[in-house]
Amino acid sequence: MPGKRSFKELPSRLLAWYDQHARDLPWRVSPADRALGKRPDPYRIWLSEIMLQQTTIPHGTPYFHAFTQRWPTVEALANSRDEEVMTAWAGLGYYARARNLLKCAREVVALGGFPETEKTLVKLPGIGPYTAGAIAAIAFDQQAAAVDGNVDRVFARLLALKGEWAEEKKVIAAEVRALVPEKRPGEFAEALMDLGATICTPTRPNCLICPLADMCAARAEGEPDTYPRKPAKAATKVRHGVAYVLLEGDEVMLVRRPDKGLLGGMLALPGTEWPKSGMPDEAPPVEANWETIGEVRHVFTHFALILTVKRARLTAKRPDGVWTPIRDVEGLPSVFAKAFRLALPEA
Repeated sequence: MPGKRSFKELPSRLLAWYDQHARDLPWRVSPADRALGKRPDPYRIWLSEIMLQQTTIPHGTPYFHAFTQRWPTVEALANSRDEEVMTAWAGLGYYARARNLLKCAREVVALGGFPETEKTLVKLPGIGPYTAGAIAAIAFDQQAAAVDGNVDRVFARLLALKGEWAEEKKVIAAEVRALVPEKRPGEFAEALMDLGATICTPTRPNCLICPLADMCAARAEGEPDTYPRKPAKAATKVRHGVAYVLLEGDEVMLVRRPDKGLLGGMLALPGTEWPKSGMPDEAPPVEANWETIGEVRHVFTHFALILTVKRARLTAKRPDGVWTPIRDVEGLPSVFAKAFRLALPEA
């Protein structure tokens, strides 16, 4: 395995590559603009990092544009209504992150601005060690390490790490931290991310054009795509539930989910619990001639959900709920949006 001395030229070589090949991202300041003195906006860096925690750049970018157009500053976001942000977040993953987004924005405003160091950033809601390092380095030029999945993969290959993955991640974090340069630490973080995203990819890494190819122990072995060597993932657990699409005239019944728990505080279709095993107990909002339309499948972080979709028209007194014109339904969490579209494909 190469020692640290083998990586002495890594920062300068990587930054030279980044100057030529940096991705054009809406929250990023290009190397050329940085050289002219333009600084990244901490709000945009923070927002992009939170949004991309559980999604890809192509999926997250339209949300970023929508958020920054609607709430161009952290003050604007902090002053928004919770329901507006939760609706705008629909499709970006766990809604606890949207709640933390608002809490963080309000704390930042109370503080008078974003803290600049890892130690202070990590105390804010929704900001973990990686995000704190990324914001500190990219937005404030702190000599901080930002180690995400891309960086883990790059260094697992550079070092040809074969040990227990949890321990090897500690090795990677220490290695990266030791390499962060005093000058351009934010661009160093962005360069590592770009290298992992565009060249040192999970499959078929393009070693022929990698600026660090001659430093890479995995390439020297001839099997770079076998790294990182993580333990096999456990089989995805499957849960079952039922979603009910209850109609009256041109309106559909929605409900507000409890504030705590999965999809907390979001508008949703009424439905059953999602038990960890077995089938759910039926829990329609009213007695009606329920027709089974089909099933939708959705994968959460820790389990997959198969949701049976049933539809009926109301023939009795309206139950309590958020009755909404079908044409105005928007911002449902992805799993319920799938169910809604299955039951009402013309909507």
